[in-house]
Amino acid sequence: MNFADSEVIAAILGKAGYGMAEEAGEADFILINTCAIRDNAEQRVRHRVRELRALQSRRQGLRVGVLGCMAERLQSRLMAEEDNVSFVCGPDAYRRLPEMLAQVRRGQKAAEVELSTTETYADIEPVRLAGNGISAYISIMRGCQNYCAYCVVPYTRGRERSRDPETIVRETRTLFGQGYREVTLLGQNVNSYRWEEVGFPELMDRVASIDPLLRVRFATSHPKDLSDRLLEVMASHPNICRCIHLPVQSGSNRMLKLMNRRYTVEWYLDRVAAIRRYMPDCSITTDVIAGFSTETLEDHEATLELFRKVRYDYAFMFKYSLREGTYAWKHLADDIPEEEKTRRLNEIIALQGEIALENNRKEVGREYEVLVEGESHRSKEQLFGRNSQNKVLVFDRGDAQTGTYRRVKVESCTAATLIGSLVQ
Repeated sequence: MNFADSEVIAAILGKAGYGMAEEAGEADFILINTCAIRDNAEQRVRHRVRELRALQSRRQGLRVGVLGCMAERLQSRLMAEEDNVSFVCGPDAYRRLPEMLAQVRRGQKAAEVELSTTETYADIEPVRLAGNGISAYISIMRGCQNYCAYCVVPYTRGRERSRDPETIVRETRTLFGQGYREVTLLGQNVNSYRWEEVGFPELMDRVASIDPLLRVRFATSHPKDLSDRLLEVMASHPNICRCIHLPVQSGSNRMLKLMNRRYTVEWYLDRVAAIRRYMPDCSITTDVIAGFSTETLEDHEATLELFRKVRYDYAFMFKYSLREGTYAWKHLADDIPEEEKTRRLNEIIALQGEIALENNRKEVGREYEVLVEGESHRSKEQLFGRNSQNKVLVFDRGDAQTGTYRRVKVESCTAATLIGSLVQ
């Protein structure tokens, strides 16, 4: 989502006459687009801001601004705490950036952090920053109103609001005409998308129907909103990728209730079973939090057991990070010692590593259609791409071209990567 927002910001500033600097030392403004979902992310931003002081001392007139969720959460307080920051801009105020930059150039500081109930930036054509010309992000909705106990997003991104589906289809058609072959539809909870009578399944059907050569992905879905109707649509379109990111957060019903996730482990496993019923080859990935408030060893073991049952292909795994302003910050104790959080997290990571390797070993000998994305980081003689299940495959270059589909046979693997050869 932040990456997509950066592309919107580049478009807004481009129309105002600004251009992208090749490197920081040539810039008049450095804009840092931020996340506030974990304290670690915010500390990295602060470290980066402080690093820029040396550059500012050498380049008079260079101004630093902080954008996005961290700016929304801390607002003007951030400029007081980091005195080399000249402006802060929340995620619903990007249209005001040209005015803010003009104000800063006059020697003033600026803050725009008011949240909107209508802003979607639907009329702005993003400046694509990905660089490969193959894959693109499309933001279809903004905000969240689930109010999970641990999460700051509803307070930094505001309430849910969806884009007109016609603007989404039009943007997708344009990208396909420009040579892009994959789009990822983005939202805090994409499967709660709703515009009048058009829900997320209907939107997916429209986007996937543009062309069979266009791959369609989405992120991120909430388990409570994953309907059979969506799974039916996915199963009916081979170009909708067989990969669903389904954050679970905990394998304990007690913890899920405390987190205000609004589903049970039983409901979650029913959704997993439904995915595999409609699409047996579908990859499932997840998010999980270790050490949430009052989590017991029994709760932790329930999470490990859920991982053993579902057998995720990939997981984003984090220690609980208390966020100011959330329900948990106001009402729940952050009472698991840091070293115990780390120990539990490491157990989850180790188990997931074993599962991912076992899953990938089962792929050896299979053939997949791969969208070729570019050169492997390790060797110019190899290319890489992803299959429908979002697994990375590395293979010898041969006659394959970036941006094309090629069949690749899996020969070996690691826990993170499939290694294969072109099928001629």
